[in-house]
Formats: sequence, C-alpha cells, structure tokens
Amino acid sequence: MNRNTLHLSKRTLLPDFLVQGQRRKKMAKASLALLVISMVGVMQSANAESWARRLEAEKETVTNLQFYFHDIVSGKNPTAIKVAQPSVGNRSPTLFGSIMMADDPLTEGPDPNSKPVGRAQGIYGSAGQNELALIMAMSFDFTDGIYNGSCISLLGKNPAMNPVREMPIVGGTGLFRFARGYAIAQTYWLDVTTGDAIVGYNVTVAH
Repeated sequence: MNRNTLHLSKRTLLPDFLVQGQRRKKMAKASLALLVISMVGVMQSANAESWARRLEAEKETVTNLQFYFHDIVSGKNPTAIKVAQPSVGNRSPTLFGSIMMADDPLTEGPDPNSKPVGRAQGIYGSAGQNELALIMAMSFDFTDGIYNGSCISLLGKNPAMNPVREMPIVGGTGLFRFARGYAIAQTYWLDVTTGDAIVGYNVTVAH
C-alpha cells in the first residue's frame, strides 16, 4: 500500500464518538423539523375549526307516539280556516288550489274531550286535480309531560281519501332534535257534509 492510499484511508476513517455525534445531530434536526411541521398543522387545524366543533353523537332513541288530530272547519270556532282559494271559474271536485291554515288540537284519545297532548299548527292545501291529495306542512307541538315544548315537523303528501296514509317526519325540536321518521294516519271520523274530521296518528321517530 503506498502513502497516498494510506493517507486517504486515514482521512475517511473517523473515531466512533465523532460518527455517533453526527448521527445525533442529524436525528435532532429531523425531530425538530417534524415538530415544526406538526405545530403548523395543529395551528392550521385550530384556525379552520375556530367557528365549528365536531360532537360525538350518542346512541339514537326511537320514540313511538299515538294521538288524535281534530280538524274542525265548520261552526263558530273552527280550528282550520281557508286562507286561499282558486279563481271563481275553477270548479274542481278536489278543491284543487285551496289552502287552509290550521291550529288543531291533539288529544290522547279520539274523544274531543280526552286529555290534550298538543296542537297541530301549519298549512295544508289541495294539490291533486284528480284525487283529494293534500300537501301538509305541519308542526306537532306537544304540551304534555316530558314532551312539553318539543315538536316534530311533518312535510308531505296526504291522500286524504285513502284508509291509511304514510307521511314523512323531517325534523323536530327539544327532545326531538334531529328527528326523522314517518307518520301513519287513519281517519277515525269524517263528516262529509262539513268536512270536519278526527284523524288518528301513529308516529315513529328516531332522534
């Protein structure tokens, strides 16, 4: 081996403690870089979510409700009144275009004097030219027990002459926040002369 070769070998061979020291410096620099990147990510995340929070949802509750809806359009104290009607020339047998505003009592049983549990407030209108199909936008506001102050919202088609109708529940408040489900309606009593009706509602909602 000549001197040049020996000289190069001595230059390339370093003591162990120097090699380990350089490794530690490199690892420290890498750790510092990762820490900086992580802190920037956290700061960006905090800024992006400063106006919103993600909440873990608890297990859902399913509630079934059974009550009766009293829609009175006749007499001196009707609970539903007509607020719009089609032109004079429209003689639709389905009352197409007529709109009613309602504030109907809800009771525990079909008897009008049974225990009150709430009010059905909203509008319904005749949207069918060939059938009596009501579009209903109603808020069922409850006043009894733990449900006092809570409500569910119904929005959908009610083919009123069908013996059984199903309509969607699209929301709620109070104990029924985030409610979704369905309502099954069945006519309990109908006066075909006046249009007064008592309708049973069986409602199932997840919330």
